[in-house]
Amino acid sequence: MKTFNYLYLILLLVAATNTVFAADDSEVPLADVDQTSRWYLSPGVGMLFFEGNQPVDNGLNMVLRLGYDVTEHWSTELGVSWAPNITDNNGFGCKAQNVNGFFLDGLYHFDRFERFDPYLAGGFGNFRANDSVFCEGSEHIVSGPRAGIGFFYHLNDRWSLRVDTRAFMALDQTCETMYSADLGIAYRFGGGGEGSSGNVAGAAVLADVAKDSDGDGLNDDLEAKIGTDPFNKDTDGDGLTDGEEYLTYKTDPLNPDTDYDGLTDGQEVHKYKTNPLERDTDKGGVADGHEVIEDHTNPLDPSDDLMLFEVNIQFDYDTTIIKPVHFADIDEIVRVLSLKTGSTAVIEGHADRRTRSSRKYNQDLSERRAQAVLSYMAGKGVDPGRMNAVGYGFSRPKVQPDLVNGNPENRRVEIYIRGAGTNADKSKYAK
Repeated sequence: MKTFNYLYLILLLVAATNTVFAADDSEVPLADVDQTSRWYLSPGVGMLFFEGNQPVDNGLNMVLRLGYDVTEHWSTELGVSWAPNITDNNGFGCKAQNVNGFFLDGLYHFDRFERFDPYLAGGFGNFRANDSVFCEGSEHIVSGPRAGIGFFYHLNDRWSLRVDTRAFMALDQTCETMYSADLGIAYRFGGGGEGSSGNVAGAAVLADVAKDSDGDGLNDDLEAKIGTDPFNKDTDGDGLTDGEEYLTYKTDPLNPDTDYDGLTDGQEVHKYKTNPLERDTDKGGVADGHEVIEDHTNPLDPSDDLMLFEVNIQFDYDTTIIKPVHFADIDEIVRVLSLKTGSTAVIEGHADRRTRSSRKYNQDLSERRAQAVLSYMAGKGVDPGRMNAVGYGFSRPKVQPDLVNGNPENRRVEIYIRGAGTNADKSKYAK
């Protein structure tokens, strides 16, 4: 029998634990509910049952609980119980006992918005008797875990009926399980009190909480306001939920790469541990994404960054002819490559995106402009075999594209030099 009772209690606790993890993604903070309305007081009356090895019989038990709704699914309750006349069992000679107890329970509600509101409960309790009547008469105080089930039947937004059962297992291994069952009422402070009908009958105070349909931590009303999808917990598909982005990391839940460094916000947070709000986390001069994707360097270590030259070459429309005004900037790069003969360079062309921009056209144009820079430097004596020209079109913007007016910062040529040091070493090559 004792083995069965242990198993019963363990199964109840496991069920409650599994429910915690299964429901974790969907619980909603009651941020919009007045604090007073979250509190309720619940008296009840029932029976306290002893399994049989205690020298006392079952008896009347009264309980009083003070509850608080933490989230849409979770409540916590602090309670006391009093069994005023627990009598002798089978002539053991015990005096009538007052069995007092107190407990702290957590309740998981399956649907707090319905009139019928079932829940799982788990917590910890302590019981005290006048004499040593617990655990085959060897203890007068016992403590241990408790678990059970129950339900509210909401009459209106103030009053509810409730039914509860609990199993209590003392930490003392010689004790058998104690059970309790009770009927009660609950009074919610701040409720309106008038009758109601329909699915929200007894939980009108919680109905004031905007639903979080996708369980991302943002209610549907707020998602509509900021433009995210209330039925998709990760609107921009970057690996962070909308709630994580908006509330925790302060990133843009509508932009998978808030800082335009080439890594998604989720990759930065979970995989690379970089700052999703800082394009160059280690301040080495190269964007986090370029370090990871192209350079294979550590975005958290500035000492391994490549040397980067960014040249904002302004070409005439639809041309690849470099204007003389940009010669001096490119000649500085030529000087580094000439002095550091073992170094190599990657020349990247980038375009800006507007509403009518053609992806293929801008891809081709960025490649031709990168090649124009390579040809210029080859003409200055740099071995073309040490250089590589690539174009990315408008796929790698540096800042948010302005689809109407354009953004010159995205129209750029970047030259990455490997084998000449970092950006901190540029002064070594100056005239």
